[in-house]
Amino acid sequence: MPSAPLFRFGVIADPQYADLAPNLTLNRYPAKSLGKLREAMEEFNRHDLAFVVTLGDIIDREWKSFDAILPVYEASRHRKHFLLGNHDFAVAPTHLGTVPARVGMSSAYYDFSLSGYRFIALDGNEISVFAPPEGDSRRQEAKDLMKALEIAGALNGQRWNGAIGDTQYDWLAAKLKEAKAAGEKVIVMNHYPIFPENGHNALNSDRLLALLAEHDHVVAYLNGHNHAGNFGVSDGTYFVNFKGMVDTEDTSAYAIVSVCEDRLEISGFGRETSRTLALR
Repeated sequence: MPSAPLFRFGVIADPQYADLAPNLTLNRYPAKSLGKLREAMEEFNRHDLAFVVTLGDIIDREWKSFDAILPVYEASRHRKHFLLGNHDFAVAPTHLGTVPARVGMSSAYYDFSLSGYRFIALDGNEISVFAPPEGDSRRQEAKDLMKALEIAGALNGQRWNGAIGDTQYDWLAAKLKEAKAAGEKVIVMNHYPIFPENGHNALNSDRLLALLAEHDHVVAYLNGHNHAGNFGVSDGTYFVNFKGMVDTEDTSAYAIVSVCEDRLEISGFGRETSRTLALR
């Protein structure tokens, strides 16, 4: 008989709210996300969840969009965790430095432990052409990464992608070792995918993938950003790209993940795929 879950948590990717007309080319309906998010909160409230995480792109653009969407999260009876995405920085330059604080984050990257699991939330926007303030050297660093990827013929040297810097990379490496020493399994979360190869992958996806491959206790990597969704397995780690909530006029996408001793059970709602991922 399958073991009962140790705990469950809710996942939302890319609500990307703004009071804007639909983008019919991309099939995105940013104004509809308030209603979709309300429905997701109602569904989550019917379950006993440890937390609900939003994997970035809370808004599509404009600072005032936070004023409309963040109150919808207040209906949740569960603990809330946020990650930030590229669209969360599509705000006036004066607001760039305070985006994490606006959504209640004391740091743009962080970790927490729960029932033998370590969750590591990354800030994939750290090196990018949109999140650092104008004139910051990290913008040039992002351009250099993009150029190198373009020369190498890679798909992901795009201005909508970002990377983590050396300090955050070292922090991640230390947290992975710390979790190993504590006997914890690890789930890494980021806005940006790193596997399979895709035009939405982080600018330094190869470096991150190589680091995770060194650690057999990393069971899963969860992300958004690529609204179509994606899935892959590399070196025993599952890479799950959740679908974008903002896409389509009348369907939503979100999930509940049940963490069990021997497996992760992903229950998809709307367009999200349900999966059973056996743990080694």
